[in-house]
Amino acid sequence: MSQKSKILWADDEIDLLKPHILFLEQKGYDITTVNSGVDAIEEVESHNFDVIFLDEMMPGMTGLETLQQIKQIKPQIPVVMITKSEEEHIMNDAIGGKIADYLIKPLNPSQIWLSVKKILQNKQLIEEKTTLNYQQEFMQISMAFGDAVDHEDWASIYKKLIYWELQIDDTENKSMQEVLETQKVEANSSFARFVKENYLDWMEERNQEKPLLSNQVMKKKVFPKLKEGKPLFFIVIDNLRYDQWEEIEPLISPYFNIQEKETYFSILPTTTAFARNALFSGMMPSDMARFYPNLWEDEDSDEGKNNFEQDWLKINLEKNRIPYRFSYSKIIQTQQGKAVLDQFHSMMQNELNVLVYNFVDMVSHARTDMKMIRELAPDESAYRSLTKSWFEHSSLFDLLKKIHQSDAEVIITTDHGTKRVNKPYRIIGDKNVTTNLRYKQGRNLNFEPGKVFEIRKPEEAKLPKLNVSSSYVFAVEDYFFAYPNNYNYYVNYYKDTFQHGGVSLEEMIVPIVYLTSK
Repeated sequence: MSQKSKILWADDEIDLLKPHILFLEQKGYDITTVNSGVDAIEEVESHNFDVIFLDEMMPGMTGLETLQQIKQIKPQIPVVMITKSEEEHIMNDAIGGKIADYLIKPLNPSQIWLSVKKILQNKQLIEEKTTLNYQQEFMQISMAFGDAVDHEDWASIYKKLIYWELQIDDTENKSMQEVLETQKVEANSSFARFVKENYLDWMEERNQEKPLLSNQVMKKKVFPKLKEGKPLFFIVIDNLRYDQWEEIEPLISPYFNIQEKETYFSILPTTTAFARNALFSGMMPSDMARFYPNLWEDEDSDEGKNNFEQDWLKINLEKNRIPYRFSYSKIIQTQQGKAVLDQFHSMMQNELNVLVYNFVDMVSHARTDMKMIRELAPDESAYRSLTKSWFEHSSLFDLLKKIHQSDAEVIITTDHGTKRVNKPYRIIGDKNVTTNLRYKQGRNLNFEPGKVFEIRKPEEAKLPKLNVSSSYVFAVEDYFFAYPNNYNYYVNYYKDTFQHGGVSLEEMIVPIVYLTSK
């Protein structure tokens, strides 16, 4: 220990604790002792301490009263409460006073040392353990890329990478972050090959080996949960990645039991126009365009591509002979979220309430267009944190708390994820080519083959085509398409932004979670 950590120990029988104090001093700690709460407060006002030990049963000012005063003077100092009493109200008051630990006499030296170590070296110990554990599993994960044979293997690999990303994110120095990012690049490269080899096979109706895709989500995961007289809330958070779900899950878990936590695969292109419309309609895009041309907006249309979600939902319910009452709400602005809360009582009369929350998608677009948002979320960790902060203060969280009190059930999912892009990929096309950075649809697309997934016959991927010679090209890994004209400006503007529409673990493998009230 380069610099001695300072401990203040307040106890009216401090002389009886001499052996413990000597033990800690031998371990390298600097101990200041006092006999009362008043003396402890004087020391805190005039000196800095790393930890304070506080006896609860001191005469005059009690430990709890002293704790309250200390928290007002220097709220960040960790305080360990020590007491002979095991009365619950004392424990509750101490915990409510934001103590760092609670020890019951008689004490033993190891118990005290462990408490100090936990408080002062917690981050360092977690970092060392996390680094060691990830290093041990690194090779195993890398080998899994080559061994993966189906979509379940890839979902498992992705979840494992997210687990380690969040573990490393919790460490102070993030010493393994670069190694993990390199491994994620390798994983996405292997995943792109897997999708290229298997995606068109997944389009076969009778293929039993395919993953759950967007168009089957409601039929397989939502409709079976519907019961007469029991409300189910189906909440779609646009653009929510699996790592973002993991970030907000701890906020939700005090209110709900997680009955099922799974993933499904977003169809291509991983955009609202295709993936979310497929989610609600229960159809693939080519069928939507063919059978409902009045609802389907082609790529060359200036109209919004998600204006008919309620109509698609109604078609899906009728096609599956679902007789229940339903509502549909889209929340883009704060007042729309408040309106949903005001309508909650009437929503409880429906068996199915479908809600779309657009905030995460708006953040990803705002981050591209606004320097301030990019400064707020410069990397993946900050992007997750921004999502968590939004959720914590959102009308959606307020809605979930209301649902929890009403004993309704909830399914939370998304339509697709998003990918942080860094590498430009030159492409040439006519003026009718789509503007999305992660996929292009059009005629005469000119590009260097290789780091793309090309679908020359859209009907094989159940995608509509504008012209006889239309094809689709999807960016993979962290590439984004850029036109040769104005190339440098374009690349500088879009590099290191979050985009969707292409092929990556982050865009395609997305969460679907079934919750029941606690």
